[in-house]
Amino acid sequence: MRPLPSHAAAMLLRMDPAEPSLQPLEPATRSGRLREQLEGNLRGHERLEMPLGERRHAAVVLAIVLDAHERPCFVLTRRAPDLRRHAGQWALPGGRLDPGETPEVAALREMDEEVGLRLGPDRILGRLDDYATRSGYVITPVVAWAGAEARLVANPGEVAEIHRVPLALLDAPEVPLLRSIPESDQPVISIPLVGTHIHAPTAAILFQLREVAVWGRGTRVDHYEQPVFAWK
Repeated sequence: MRPLPSHAAAMLLRMDPAEPSLQPLEPATRSGRLREQLEGNLRGHERLEMPLGERRHAAVVLAIVLDAHERPCFVLTRRAPDLRRHAGQWALPGGRLDPGETPEVAALREMDEEVGLRLGPDRILGRLDDYATRSGYVITPVVAWAGAEARLVANPGEVAEIHRVPLALLDAPEVPLLRSIPESDQPVISIPLVGTHIHAPTAAILFQLREVAVWGRGTRVDHYEQPVFAWK
């Protein structure tokens, strides 16, 4: 992983008293029960599966890792600036399914290719709801457990930045942020993270990670809109 600028590293590693703490997660992390907590909530979720139709199938992985302070985090990337599509955008590791692949296989393969994190199928905790994008994909989010041993190395051809973002930040009062746009009847969702705003589809998937996997709520996110710049 390429070293982060000092201000970015400070932003990621500092946990001020005013920031949310996700108290139910902290003792679970220390006692080793967090994996079971997330897996149990995902198992109990009645998943929304979308037909592909003319759309292509893709998968992303929400890799749960622990940072140096043993805080549960997820892996967030920024796409390389010279990619053909969605260059420079914030994303979760993932991509299109190859012929014959399941979302789990594709998600783990793409994560290995993008950030050098190789996990076996036994690390899969479950799936969140499918999310249909304006650019013609149905994304299946896969949640996987990496734990403390995760070593992340960016593939420079695909990834410009890698961040371990504390799950606690998803529980901030301003999550999610919703706004209206003239181009759609649905609210555009975003989440303030790493000094910027993360938009859908990533923001919608992260919000459901919080609602379903962490808190065990049956929250749907398929109605949340993407910003217009992500429609192509």
